[in-house]
Amino acid sequence: MEQLFSLNVKCPYCEKSLMDPENKINDKPSILLKIEIDDKSSFIRLSSIYGSYNHKSDLSIPERVIARFYCPHCDRQLVTKMECEECRAPMVSLNVIKGGKVIICSRKGCKKHYIAFEELSPSHKKFYSDNGLEQNQS
Repeated sequence: MEQLFSLNVKCPYCEKSLMDPENKINDKPSILLKIEIDDKSSFIRLSSIYGSYNHKSDLSIPERVIARFYCPHCDRQLVTKMECEECRAPMVSLNVIKGGKVIICSRKGCKKHYIAFEELSPSHKKFYSDNGLEQNQS
């Protein structure tokens, strides 16, 4: 059975928390971001459960559309230079508070996402430890 865990993330630019404890999704604090599609903008709350695609927004987001995501604090766009391996849309990066990054596709409906660690030893071990996950010993 897949083990689900909640991520706490912050902006990679201003380093302020993106967590919204007042608005929960899947019984966990959501991740609050600004979102733009064409000339419309609003806020979106993403599930902080890794692997969950649940979200809430006042903005209607059509399937397969590419959205732009921004920090609600500093207004910087959270896009990376990477393209999604599945659909070629820009990838969005959020820093994990305890080390590493979570990277998600900006296209609605694409399920490509992953976690990356910059310093494998301390960040990786802390991440696994903090989330009660067993490490594979290779």
